[in-house]
Amino acid sequence: MTDSSAQNSGKSTFRNWRYAVGWMLAAAGLIWVLRDIHPSKLAGELAGIDWRWVALALVFDVVSYVVQAVRWRLLLEPVGKIGLLRATQAIYAGLFTNEVLPMRPGEFVRSYLASRWMGASFVSILPSIIVERLFDGVWIAMGIGLAAIFAPLPEDLIEAGETFGAIIALIVALFIYLVLRRPRPRRSGRPGDRGLPRWKPLRAIAGLFKRLSEGLREASRTKEFYLAFALSLPFLALQATTLWLIMLGYGLRLSFWVGVAVYVIVGLGTALPNTPANVGSYQFFTVLGLTLFGVDKTSATGFSLVAFTLLSLPLLLIGFLALSRSGMSLAAIRDELRRPERGADDFHPQNL
Repeated sequence: MTDSSAQNSGKSTFRNWRYAVGWMLAAAGLIWVLRDIHPSKLAGELAGIDWRWVALALVFDVVSYVVQAVRWRLLLEPVGKIGLLRATQAIYAGLFTNEVLPMRPGEFVRSYLASRWMGASFVSILPSIIVERLFDGVWIAMGIGLAAIFAPLPEDLIEAGETFGAIIALIVALFIYLVLRRPRPRRSGRPGDRGLPRWKPLRAIAGLFKRLSEGLREASRTKEFYLAFALSLPFLALQATTLWLIMLGYGLRLSFWVGVAVYVIVGLGTALPNTPANVGSYQFFTVLGLTLFGVDKTSATGFSLVAFTLLSLPLLLIGFLALSRSGMSLAAIRDELRRPERGADDFHPQNL
């Protein structure tokens, strides 16, 4: 067996084990969620859903992704121009990918589509995705603090929020360092990749890190960067409101700030990539969040199943249309990203 074949076999084995662990955790979460519920009570609650609140929630959900597209366009300004419709289409194509494939490779899909439509390199799009996650983390940390003021949060959630806030503070400090760090001046005739490690895998990682830091530094020096940060608040507020409106439709008369707290719990609990659409982990953390605020297990389980279904259907329908109208398939995007001739300047995701 050649070194290349052995390396590919090792990667495949690691990937299969990672998928297996993800599915086992999802199954464990679903077993816990579905234990000790009362079917008759669950059926009654499902029959009593107020679909007017649900319809309003779905409108808020779609609007939130349009706001995300506006924010993304601002972050992409240093790279080039992309229309609002194209940006929204790429986001929904990525969301669809996350619904049908494990390990959440949708960010690679939307980055590839944007790079294709903008005529830019794939790696040049990635800093905008990183900044989005950073903005979301900062606002979520602040949201935990606000929710603690207006709603009696459990002590465990407050401690988790403090830990999360500390992690976000460290990431922000690293971001500021990357932005303010002066790049080393190049000597005359010195290639741009000199000084990188010789070992190929480490060289690829170092080169990617270098290009990402350059992209982050360039993005942070525009006024659009700060406008995008401000837009992250309405984006997350719309997402949290969507979940709260579904709560009202299901018959859970909880305060808006409890809805925000549950949204944060679910967001943090499903932050690590796992199964398609976060099935299992989504239900587990939704039930966990609601029971912390006194909702009984049966009602929390019913809501987790309803919310998951209602929020997944638009992503599947709109996302499928978005991807199909892009002229690309997931297989074609995967093959394009893995093409050796794309060179060392591009990143080759292995999860598609």
